[in-house]
Amino acid sequence: MSEKHPYYRRKTPQELLDEIAEAKRGKLKLYVGAAPGVGKSYKMLQDAHDMKIEGIDVVIGLIETHGRKETEDLIKDIEIIPLKTMQYKGSMFRELNLNEIIERKPNTVVIDELAHTNIPGSKNKKRYMDIEEILNAGINVMSAVNIQHLESVHDIVQQITGVAVRERVPDLFVQDAHEVQLIDVTPEMLRKRLSEGKIYAFDKIEQALTHFFTITNLSSLRELALREVADDVDEKIEQISGNLLNGPIGVHEKILVCVQYGPTAEKLIRRGWRMANRLKAHLYILNVTKDSPETFSQEMREKTEQWHNLAAQFNAVFLLEQQNSRKPAQVIIDIANQHHITQILLGQSARTRWEEIRKGSIVNTIMRKTSNIDIHIVSDERL
Repeated sequence: MSEKHPYYRRKTPQELLDEIAEAKRGKLKLYVGAAPGVGKSYKMLQDAHDMKIEGIDVVIGLIETHGRKETEDLIKDIEIIPLKTMQYKGSMFRELNLNEIIERKPNTVVIDELAHTNIPGSKNKKRYMDIEEILNAGINVMSAVNIQHLESVHDIVQQITGVAVRERVPDLFVQDAHEVQLIDVTPEMLRKRLSEGKIYAFDKIEQALTHFFTITNLSSLRELALREVADDVDEKIEQISGNLLNGPIGVHEKILVCVQYGPTAEKLIRRGWRMANRLKAHLYILNVTKDSPETFSQEMREKTEQWHNLAAQFNAVFLLEQQNSRKPAQVIIDIANQHHITQILLGQSARTRWEEIRKGSIVNTIMRKTSNIDIHIVSDERL
């Protein structure tokens, strides 16, 4: 009788059903760029044309040409699914026709502007949610997004550009893409395209050149895009090949992010996600509260809901722990021991210097009462 691999086990019925569903699900191809105007939509349409020549049933669900003639010229020979017209606050808007695409059931549909927020009254709040439904219907999707719309890089992008990006896409959605293609041009070439009116209307060019489209901003965003796509490739290689002899990489790493009701909590969560993602670690988010959740103020309830939503996006476990008679440091220690945490992430403002003098250092207490746990203190400036 042959010896079974030490990590071999029979799949459960649910796992087999999940594999069947995944096999029937459409595949997502993403075109990622560092900034508007790099050529994502153009390349997406070029690929759609090649597919049509090969006899593949491909249609356009939505494409944003932004008045670029080269992009508009590529649309002509491809079937277009008419957009859905919707009224909101007395104005008419055109949105992706989700039901029409699913009913038409092509092999592949082109859907631009992945991070778009739908008009109120739409079936789904965000376009990526529409795409999720289309994929589940067994239709392949080609879509495009700029790196600044990725949820986990929100704070980095704001630090680089001074712009807080409102429309964001969960990292887990992007990571589920079957293929990610980086559309890359140099900052100098991108500024040249902008100057020639190939990205924005002429009345917006000067402001764009001196604000978002500076060499410094574009270089930093380009580096960020290159790094994110490289990380995605590394992760897919590990998923495909893996080191089965030694088991999954990073399976024992568990990161705990401790948040308070302050302005940097969401930034700290995103920072924790980026650490967890690179280490292939489990992520936990902890808020220690003196009050019972039933007595929370409206502001505290809204903030807690925000943390819940971010945790769901990052596939993290959110923990709301009442301290009762315990000190905050002891609550963190108890949670760390309970969940076998290996790394703890704290904001620098977890306790002021005066509080440390009166009540003791949270960090020192955790270090004294635990072992084999790394503690990361992140300054507000780096968040």
